[in-house]
Amino acid sequence: MIRTGILLFLCLFSLQTLQAQQKFTYDNHVYSSQIKTVQLYNTQKEQSIPVIALGTSEKLNFSFDDLRGGSKNYWYTVEHCTYDWKSSNLSVLDYLDGMNEDRIIDYAYSSKTLQKFTHYSLTFPNDQVKPKISGNYLLKVYENGDVNKPVISQRFYITDPQVNIQSELIPSNDVALRFSHQKVNITILYTNPIQNPYQDIKLVLMQNGNPLTAKLNTKPTFVKPGSLIYNDLDGNNFPGSNEFRKFDFRSVRYKGEHVQDLFTDSTNNVVLFTDLNGSALKYTQQIDENGAFFIRNQDNIDNDTDSDYGHIQFSLNTVAPGKDGDIYVVGRFNNFTLTDENKLSYIAAKKKYYGSLYLKQGLYDYQYVWKDNATGNVDYTALEGSFFETENTYQAYVYFRRPGSRWDELIGYSLFNNLQKK
Repeated sequence: MIRTGILLFLCLFSLQTLQAQQKFTYDNHVYSSQIKTVQLYNTQKEQSIPVIALGTSEKLNFSFDDLRGGSKNYWYTVEHCTYDWKSSNLSVLDYLDGMNEDRIIDYAYSSKTLQKFTHYSLTFPNDQVKPKISGNYLLKVYENGDVNKPVISQRFYITDPQVNIQSELIPSNDVALRFSHQKVNITILYTNPIQNPYQDIKLVLMQNGNPLTAKLNTKPTFVKPGSLIYNDLDGNNFPGSNEFRKFDFRSVRYKGEHVQDLFTDSTNNVVLFTDLNGSALKYTQQIDENGAFFIRNQDNIDNDTDSDYGHIQFSLNTVAPGKDGDIYVVGRFNNFTLTDENKLSYIAAKKKYYGSLYLKQGLYDYQYVWKDNATGNVDYTALEGSFFETENTYQAYVYFRRPGSRWDELIGYSLFNNLQKK
């Protein structure tokens, strides 16, 4: 009995020590399984990329749900980062006006839902926390004012526009990739002098706001008076992939798009129609939101507090693209991250892959990706196909490290796509 008690004490002590040592990562990450539906976007457009311009009235809206309910003591701060998402190691006084942290005081309890939760929200910059320089930033949320108890970290961007960005989307120059890849050419136009663009300028391109697709350009192909041109023959090729799959979980009473079955016991359960491997020979046009999701419900009034949660069952009928790998379901709803939570399992008796995610009522885009465990490579096309015609949005970020400066400024940002949605 004494030995059991000692073992229990050691286990609890080890767990507390591990929690005490937990640190923030410089990435979009949720550190507790009880935290769901994290959203961060420019208030001018729901689910937009979290980018705002310095010195303007633009704001970011941040929110999340805590499934434990009640009210918790959540605090937040922001940290300035380098272009490649490391700490800038600046003093808080260098990049913030006001206080260096504040408490999240706006919260509301769920209503008319089986799943009880508390919805927390925050709008910033505000009078308490106000960044004063441009660049990459990490929003950190932690419990009880203790930064060693991380809850959420989210990336966002503050621009100080000093350049214009011209973009061009063309088929890949590689003949073998011409019908499957999209090539991005960029021209940066500037008026203020840039002494050494090969060293001081960094260009980052991203597809559909997915950090895993980011491509870094450290050197322009051509430097002309007032312009930097990035158009290497083999540079900035992106797989077009396919349009995102989607489902409609706005109601717990009626079946929405792509919902095969819907039933409620102690919780809501949503069974989606079985998906097929999307590697078709021809592109099929359909409207999607490029991976975004929107919290909505048709059963009650308030989207934030009246929308319930449900277990969403995904199934995929396909043959594994490789010998040693795993299939994941991803989208903006989980920041395109690959975790055990969104990994599918193969059921041999049914010859299908299955997965389940606990999501809030709304409209969701998603896709299946294959990760090769031997190489660690993530393939977004093995299960979806890849077509030049696919409509994608791209983000271009231009960073400038002034001679003698200690941080990277974000002096340009552009959002563009290859096709106009009809």
